[in-house]
Amino acid sequence: MGALAQESRLEVFRLLVRTGAAGMAAGDLSSYFKMPPATMSFHLKELSNAGLITSRRESRSIIYSVNYELMQELLGFLMENCCADNGGKC
Repeated sequence: MGALAQESRLEVFRLLVRTGAAGMAAGDLSSYFKMPPATMSFHLKELSNAGLITSRRESRSIIYSVNYELMQELLGFLMENCCADNGGKC
């Protein structure tokens, strides 16, 4: 949750969710958000360390995509535990 608490990382994660399994190259993410590559690299590292995204090398690019399995676990946890006190009415 801490990795997604920062606004820029949340926006990167949202975009990667929308791109699906194809993911997006680090350089393209940096350009899309008009963010210096070093700053984007920092945010991607934080998301990777949290297990929320994965990376793979394609030629000279590193492609990032969402770890959908972990995302589903997180959503399940939130729905089960955060909604328990109001009778499951989320």
